[in-house]
Amino acid sequence: MKKLEASYYQNPDVEFLARDLLGKILFTQKDGEETAGIIVETEAYLGIEDQASHAFGGRRTPRTEPMYRQGGIAYVYLCYGIHHLFNIVVSGEDEPSCVLVRAVEPFAGQETIEARRQMPVSKITITSGPASTAKALGIDLAFNRKDLTGDEIWIEDAGVRYRPDEIAAVPRIGVAYAREDAVLPLRFYIKNNRYVSKPQRT
Repeated sequence: MKKLEASYYQNPDVEFLARDLLGKILFTQKDGEETAGIIVETEAYLGIEDQASHAFGGRRTPRTEPMYRQGGIAYVYLCYGIHHLFNIVVSGEDEPSCVLVRAVEPFAGQETIEARRQMPVSKITITSGPASTAKALGIDLAFNRKDLTGDEIWIEDAGVRYRPDEIAAVPRIGVAYAREDAVLPLRFYIKNNRYVSKPQRT
């Protein structure tokens, strides 16, 4: 396996990255504990033109400032004041795009993950959904702006690739306010993976 380099994240094709990140492994090192999960579900957020994005219309606040940095850092924010959500800042400087990691499959440090979530890894809700994923991997606001090529949080390529027909592309979750952008198929997940948060039943 190989750690992704900064140049990987600076690709301006956010949709490509959201797909390509599936199967890659997200690692964290916290309090001497290493944990990791295979990324199985993502959402793409396309910057100032995307009505679902925190940066829509060029909105720039202390919270959204990390999105305007060059791709390759973490953007972590609180949702409803309680849940941490982990996003990967991508594209170039002043191009505020990101990929939300919505779900992972436990890969390493299972005992630590179980302790953080107070449930066994056999229970799919342990890392299903962005809040569960962040909690399982110990991601909190201390990880905001962290360099994804560093030794606290990073992503490795295990050489896994999926065919287009193995990936579902559907509308994002919880963005009904984004009008026509709410129905864009910018949520991607590995079909038939049990840790996906809300698979589309067809």
